[in-house]
Amino acid sequence: MGHRGVTGTARGGALLVVGDVITDVVARHPGSLAPGTDTPAVIRTVPGGAGANVACWAAHRGGCEVRLLGRVGSDAAAWHERELIACGVRPRLVVDDEVPTGTVVCLVDGQAEAERTFLTDSGASLRLGPEDWSDMLLDGVARLHLSGYLLFGDSSRTLVTVALKAAAARGIPVSTDPASAGFLARLGPDRFLSLVEGVDVLLPSRDEACLLTGRSDVADAAERLSRRIPLVVVKQGAEGALLARAGEVWARVPAVPVTPQDTTGAGDAFTGAFLAALLAGALPEKAAEEGCRAGARAVERTGARPPARGRAGRNIR
Repeated sequence: MGHRGVTGTARGGALLVVGDVITDVVARHPGSLAPGTDTPAVIRTVPGGAGANVACWAAHRGGCEVRLLGRVGSDAAAWHERELIACGVRPRLVVDDEVPTGTVVCLVDGQAEAERTFLTDSGASLRLGPEDWSDMLLDGVARLHLSGYLLFGDSSRTLVTVALKAAAARGIPVSTDPASAGFLARLGPDRFLSLVEGVDVLLPSRDEACLLTGRSDVADAAERLSRRIPLVVVKQGAEGALLARAGEVWARVPAVPVTPQDTTGAGDAFTGAFLAALLAGALPEKAAEEGCRAGARAVERTGARPPARGRAGRNIR
């Protein structure tokens, strides 16, 4: 096992993202799947992972240095490192010699809403553990973001506890997002909220907010969550975002109208742009506006990343 990439000392306040780095196989099909036979599709292999996507969209927004800690298999480590650097991220990738890089098959319905279904093999990503952490990773860091996917594996869940404690000792604010309603349901809402105690910003989707609170009304869910977490930003896709604090929804931000091609990574785009804007000094409502714009750009593209800097080709060869 080894490491790829570096973490330098930031001149300003950096954003450190800790999370999953995944290979996405995106299959866009024109309508319903045909069980037992062939369904025509356009298939692309692209870099992904919620944590990595957030880092790339934060770097794409600009205004702060962005770093990423993640774990990949030796099968695709060099490729993922190149892709992250091409997006402006400074990666520190732990290379796992025993387990391959995590892979997600994204089935994208080619109809108007471009909804997606995921088949997930977490691979090396959830084997990220406390042995991969060093408090020196926080040198020069102004905000830590923890991908919610880390909470769905035993080793990575322990890493979250270690990272939260280290950030608290330095007075560094921490944000997180639940990442997956399906995995969240299996972990349990109460356990999730207990594990993220101490974070100052929570960025759930509408479904995740409702699942965490047992409420069907998203505004009610956001208000309830904001009694436990200082700032709650609920991502609602085509309905924009709402912000809650101290038990009250205080801002609603409209979405940017767009014709979706692939909704994969739209929430990650919102989160990355939101956090970068927040670090650059934007007020939360303005940061959410930037998040909505990034989400709109994301759904117009295939895959979950912004354009890589200076080159068009991004597929595995």
